[in-house]
Amino acid sequence: MEASFTTEVWAHGEEPGSWHFVTLPLEVSDEIRDVVGPRPPGFGSVPVVATIGATSWRTSIFPESRSGCFVLPVKKAVRTAEELEAGAPCDVMVAVDVEQSLS
Repeated sequence: MEASFTTEVWAHGEEPGSWHFVTLPLEVSDEIRDVVGPRPPGFGSVPVVATIGATSWRTSIFPESRSGCFVLPVKKAVRTAEELEAGAPCDVMVAVDVEQSLS
């Protein structure tokens, strides 16, 4: 399952080195839940291949309880390569690793 969307980068905290994320739209999050089913207790992570601009990487998305959406961590190497900072819009593509998600 693949999905593409435009969203905004946000920082979890104000300190330098804070984690940065993008939030997947609710419709995309719901589609992913339909594909992978209930997640195990704990973080409920889903393995994906994420792409922003020309940069792709393997990572996991995590459920965010307040919004009901998944969030994607955007590591510093990606933000640097794509010249992103908190508040910047970006085009994102996520491909759920279905085999790994279901194992």
